[in-house]
Amino acid sequence: MNDRSEGYALEYQTADEVVGISPPVAAIGGTASTATHAGSHDVGRRLVHASIFALLVYIGGAGLTSMAQLGIARLVGATSYGIYSYTLAWSTVLASLSMLGFNVSLLRFVPAYRAAGRLDLARGVIIFALRWSLLAATLAGLTGAALVIFLSSQHLDQQLQATLLLGMAAVPLITAYAIGATLVRAFGGVVSALLPERVARDGLLLALLGGAAFSGWWTLDARFAMMAVVASSAVTVVLVLVTATKLRPAGLRDTQAAYSGRQWWSAVPPTMLITGLDVFVSRTGVVLLGSTGQVREAGIFALGLNVALLVGLSSVAVSTMFSPTAADLHARQDHEALQRLFSRAAVLSFGGAMATACPLLLVTEPLLRWFGEDFVAGALIARILIMGYVCTAFCGPQLNLLTMTGHEWAAATTMVAGAAVNIVACAIGMKLDGTIGAAVGVVLALVVWNLAMAIYIRKRLNILPGLIFAALAIRSGQLRAR
Repeated sequence: MNDRSEGYALEYQTADEVVGISPPVAAIGGTASTATHAGSHDVGRRLVHASIFALLVYIGGAGLTSMAQLGIARLVGATSYGIYSYTLAWSTVLASLSMLGFNVSLLRFVPAYRAAGRLDLARGVIIFALRWSLLAATLAGLTGAALVIFLSSQHLDQQLQATLLLGMAAVPLITAYAIGATLVRAFGGVVSALLPERVARDGLLLALLGGAAFSGWWTLDARFAMMAVVASSAVTVVLVLVTATKLRPAGLRDTQAAYSGRQWWSAVPPTMLITGLDVFVSRTGVVLLGSTGQVREAGIFALGLNVALLVGLSSVAVSTMFSPTAADLHARQDHEALQRLFSRAAVLSFGGAMATACPLLLVTEPLLRWFGEDFVAGALIARILIMGYVCTAFCGPQLNLLTMTGHEWAAATTMVAGAAVNIVACAIGMKLDGTIGAAVGVVLALVVWNLAMAIYIRKRLNILPGLIFAALAIRSGQLRAR
């Protein structure tokens, strides 16, 4: 086993150790000597520390992302931040759709082909994913830019037009670094995938904004903020591709690519829907408000959303380690271990969400006042959305469980239903109570979506909701102790 392959195998063992699951050898009925077991325990303990470090990096990077968004709001004001948020929402949605689901599929195909010794297919799916996703992103960006130019002759504000054009330029860049980061993770580099995408990108974005504010040479508005996004995204693409090149498996470059296009295309529709709708669901309020000309309200809503998204950091971080481990356990048909993994992930997600939500609910209003009096109106919006993300964390990483166990179409179907509920609920809420109604609509959609996934998981995978299983396990342990 080469060094990279060994690192990849150890990464999976790390995740198993963290959630209290036996190593793969024991899971498939293998035996080991006491000395070997002790050595494995020592390695596992060191790897637990590495996993915790990876988790902290992800949380720190996601926190840096939130800081960048909040910093932009502070510097540009409510109206410009509304334009920026509206543009970024569209750029992110288009980029997510342009990935064609390969930011999920590569995490399944590349490890599977490597395990089977089929580096030719691994190289083929990588080339296939990069070629088609970048082509789709380029076409999406050009189409969006053409639409902006066409609408500019109608009624588009000059700042909105320029910001939207910059946003369309960012679409291929966002797609490129997202696919690149997925490859780094597929090659075994969880921390290496997070540093460029989460830390370098948003660190550079903050540096550009801070430098512009300090120098006074630039007008700080939505156009400059989006220009900074384009610049930081371009640098991130380079960093991610360099990292992926360093971590690629030995022999991959020299292997002749083989293709299984029919199999890869079959995975595109459901995963494309999942990734695109996952982004759209949280940004529906911003998109609808911006589309109806309520740019200032969109900015207030977006800031409240960014505050609430802090609650979801624990869920996102846990999902990073949960996904590859769940795929591994499912492949080995270890249902009991998968149930325990899901339960532990739900406990960690919910615990982290509550630890973040409680202080945020108390300081929401003074925090938003720091960004300006215009943003204070978003305090109730943030509190409503915070409760929605707490409910999501309560359910655990259900979407990841479905996609990693081959139930992509079920995940996509529930997401379509959730997105439809989101649009209708947000639209009705906006009519009844403006931005507050839009926030209630988002929370309602999150609850309906997670409930639908929980019912499907219970019926088809025979897996209990994570916190319920954890409670039953604790009670069973107490009964045995008696």
